[in-house]
Amino acid sequence: MLDLAGRVALITGGSRGIGRAIARMLAEHGAAVAIGARNEAGVSRAVAEIGALNGGRSAGMPCDVRRWEECERLIGHTVAAFGRLDILVNNAGVGVFAPVEAMSLEEWHLQIATNLDGVFHCCRAALPHLKRAEGWIINVGSLAGKNPFAGGAAYNATKFGLLGFSEALMLEVRHSGVRVCCVMPGSVATEFASDQTTGADWKLHPEDVAEVVRDLLAFPARALPSRVEIRPSRPPSKP
Repeated sequence: MLDLAGRVALITGGSRGIGRAIARMLAEHGAAVAIGARNEAGVSRAVAEIGALNGGRSAGMPCDVRRWEECERLIGHTVAAFGRLDILVNNAGVGVFAPVEAMSLEEWHLQIATNLDGVFHCCRAALPHLKRAEGWIINVGSLAGKNPFAGGAAYNATKFGLLGFSEALMLEVRHSGVRVCCVMPGSVATEFASDQTTGADWKLHPEDVAEVVRDLLAFPARALPSRVEIRPSRPPSKP
């Protein structure tokens, strides 16, 4: 069984959906867990929930990953609370789906800044601590990072970019003992979609993605799964 006692994890976008499921899983396996998310009330609820699972070893603060100084502050807050950082899960993300000619500049920049800049900000701030711990960076991407679709140009661009960033970073830091993996789920039944109940019977659940993260962390130090794809086993058949 995976034992994360003495380990410290930080999850962005950790107050709901996939991030919340990962945070719960890490706490259940003994890790101290820090949560970052934009909504202060959501962070407070998540910290209380996680603390009930791991003996109060939870912390968090509001963080807009688009802003470097807030990411730097979140990393510092985590290390100050627990003395180290072993696992960074970059889960914060946003999607706006529209044709290019109908998409506003604000919607484009929101996705680029959240899905790409945010990952860069957190990785850059966390790497000195992760190198000391020989830790993990797990970036939550999407199958949209390899499968383009109409109306998803901006979202596709960020997820294609995230995969490239993750694999380049993996090559940069593997000899420093830091392992990097991009987890790429397909359709997940979360509030990320406009209607989280539609298709919930066939979609992945957030806990399925958390199971993948758990399995990654259980790999021996000699092994590095750098990309994991996970998809619904029985999506609706196309006509």
